Amino acid sequence: MDNENEQEDWLFVIKPKSKFLSLNLKEIWQYRDLLFLFVKRDIITVYKQTVLGPLWYLIQPLFTSLTFTIIFNNVAGISTGSVPPFLFNLTGITVWNYFTACLNGTSDTFKANANVFGKVYFPRIITPLSIVISNLIKFGIQFLIFIAFYIFYYLKGVNLILNGFAVFFPFLIITMGILGLGLGMLISSMITKYRDFSYLVSFGIQLLMYLSAVMYPMELVKNKLPKYGWIVEYNPLAYIIETSRYILLNVGEVSVLGLVYTVSVVIIIFFIGLLTFNRTEKSFIDTV
Repeated sequence: MDNENEQEDWLFVIKPKSKFLSLNLKEIWQYRDLLFLFVKRDIITVYKQTVLGPLWYLIQPLFTSLTFTIIFNNVAGISTGSVPPFLFNLTGITVWNYFTACLNGTSDTFKANANVFGKVYFPRIITPLSIVISNLIKFGIQFLIFIAFYIFYYLKGVNLILNGFAVFFPFLIITMGILGLGLGMLISSMITKYRDFSYLVSFGIQLLMYLSAVMYPMELVKNKLPKYGWIVEYNPLAYIIETSRYILLNVGEVSVLGLVYTVSVVIIIFFIGLLTFNRTEKSFIDTV
């Protein structure tokens, strides 16, 4: 009886998970202070010993958008309609950067946190989740730059109309973050066994950017490369970026079926990543 009373007084009972798909939101909420601590760590420590600090958040999208404008719009002659090419590219880059930051950060979860995971217990998913949240703050900073240039071009007389669907823009960003989280957990689990897979991530992201309609409208691929247009059309990232430009710049088009397809793929990838992540966390310490 005494043992039973002692067990009732325990706050947590650490035991193996019974379900591979267990997300256990209640436990994540109980460790919310640790989650916020990881978010603070991700934001502060990355740029603590840099010369420009958080300004790197602003420099990267500006220079990338300028480069895309020179190469794809001025040299290659890709038209962006009535929208200034720089603003067109800045929109795609800002949204794309959030995905790549989430994917890059979460894909190294087990390898980068092996020492912590081997010493103390906490819900392992808190680590990749903190990266997605901290990158959301980074996205907010970069989005302020987009707003500044949006106002600048508007005052110059450019015909910019904010679409009425702007209220759904946060939903697109959340969808992008969940996709990055799902893919990141999947890749992180694979890296524990196949170390060389990490070298393919950066190359794969660069290649994926050109297949995600970041620097061109989806309609361009359908018209000029009808045989290969399906590659972009089956890419859920392309629909998120294209819809973002439609909402913010009122350019391009929105495919309802494409968005339904995108959400479905994101949900499937997230649960596959969660399944693999939960299975790997039980034995990864033996292989990392």
